[in-house]
Amino acid sequence: MFLLLYNVSIAQTLYLDSVSKVSKKTYTYKKYNDKKLKLDFYKPKKIKKNLPLIIYVHGGGFAGGKRDVNHIVDFANNLAKRGYAVASVSYRLTMQKLGFGCNTKASEKIKAFNNASEDISFAINYILENNRKFKINKTKIILLGSSAGAEAILNLAYIYDQKILSEKFKFAGLISMAGATISQEKINKQNAIPTLLFHGIKDKLVPYNIAPHHYCKKNDVGYLILYGSRAIADRLKVLNKPYFLYTIKEGNHGWCVRPLYECSKEILDFMYFDVLKNKKRQTEISI
Repeated sequence: MFLLLYNVSIAQTLYLDSVSKVSKKTYTYKKYNDKKLKLDFYKPKKIKKNLPLIIYVHGGGFAGGKRDVNHIVDFANNLAKRGYAVASVSYRLTMQKLGFGCNTKASEKIKAFNNASEDISFAINYILENNRKFKINKTKIILLGSSAGAEAILNLAYIYDQKILSEKFKFAGLISMAGATISQEKINKQNAIPTLLFHGIKDKLVPYNIAPHHYCKKNDVGYLILYGSRAIADRLKVLNKPYFLYTIKEGNHGWCVRPLYECSKEILDFMYFDVLKNKKRQTEISI
């Protein structure tokens, strides 16, 4: 789809090029007693309906992090001016008093994944129930998360048995930055979606391949095997499903946010060709 801007000499491609100014509003999507969960909604002013939606979920070990820090705001504006809607969501930070290391029970970690997945589902449901206002293309909703946020969205797409969204609902794509999931086998031909995975091989918190979370020892109460980006890509490859694995050979956990400002080209390419155009590619890049 092409949108011609008359103040330039070359046609601009919607979803790849900057085509619009951006508006932003904040909404409360869920209340837990006196706790309000909010989302920031960014949208292009010139595009009035059927917007692809990116759900952004911040990191912070389920104990911290904010939906509106500078790098998220900049990234959301960058996508919205190209024609996407972006919802950056807050969620329950259930590990604030427990921490997320090897002394925290594995069962509590899984509970944190599930609570965040539930909240993300509520946020999406809020948008869809009010879609006369948001004007979202329901078939083009993409999950994007960093670190804990990446774990939450992978859990939601591939593991969590959510009861909030319609049984027929399916995400259009997923972008994980230094994320992992608790199962490789639960990714199957029915639930597999185009998945972009950024991960550093030297990440010492969330494993690149298959290893314990935080590399805890077997006798630690926090011992929990996770399947990182390499393992997820391998599973999607076996299933002959589309994926894009971006490996950073010397990368550490700092790559949970660096793709936002260092790999925007790859992100835009993935969303346009693999999600919107359904090209069904299997791509691997190593730097």
